[in-house]
Amino acid sequence: GLIRGALDSGLIDQDSKLIEATSGNTGIALAMIGSVLGYKVTLCLPSNASVERKRILRRYYATVIETDRARGSDGAREEARKMFAASAEKYFYADQYNNDANWRAHYETTGPEIWEQTEGRITHFVAGLGTSGTFTGTSRRLKEYNPRILTISVEPNSPFHGIEGLKHMETAVVPGIYDSSLVDAKLEMQTEDAQSMMNQLAREEGLLVGPSSGANVCAALRLARTLPSGSVVVTILCDGAERYLSESHRNEIA
Repeated sequence: GLIRGALDSGLIDQDSKLIEATSGNTGIALAMIGSVLGYKVTLCLPSNASVERKRILRRYYATVIETDRARGSDGAREEARKMFAASAEKYFYADQYNNDANWRAHYETTGPEIWEQTEGRITHFVAGLGTSGTFTGTSRRLKEYNPRILTISVEPNSPFHGIEGLKHMETAVVPGIYDSSLVDAKLEMQTEDAQSMMNQLAREEGLLVGPSSGANVCAALRLARTLPSGSVVVTILCDGAERYLSESHRNEIA
């Protein structure tokens, strides 16, 4: 969506260099697209991003700029903005945190897919907040289908957490695309609980996912236990474990 929108509006051409801040996953997608379309891609990401994600990015021939781990994704955004401001004529800055193409992609695809696959029976949608694109776009579309659908956000319970990709909104730089009016309730998640669910999904369900997916599923299950029979809760498994295998997680099976 970010690239398609830029192409349609003439913001990038074959001479453009794409720059973006990322915690890893969107950056990998941009690097892959850059390889296919012939764009040079520069990505700023926190230095504590997993080794696997850095290796994947470099295998796609992206230039990786590692930023202060203590500043997280906010530090990566600051560096990307600084580089763009210094050489705006050279770069297309995707700016996924403020680019409406982000949430629109989920409005046009994720929301309708959930509505169709649940045959309109969904009652609750649960999703973590990173760029907030998934939550904002999907929630906006679902509420158009049925205003009674409740949309619940998931955040780490502390600014110092290990759920990569998710934001503690009270202490982070809030994305411009985030729409707090869509939040019917907020569920806070401990890092250890997200990691434990990540391991449980691998052990019991054969699903290899990352910690943000673990947080989403843990939150969805907690919510479901409080709901009446017939409720339909949907969440998103947004990342794969192959990008986190170098990291050790509590309760992991040896």
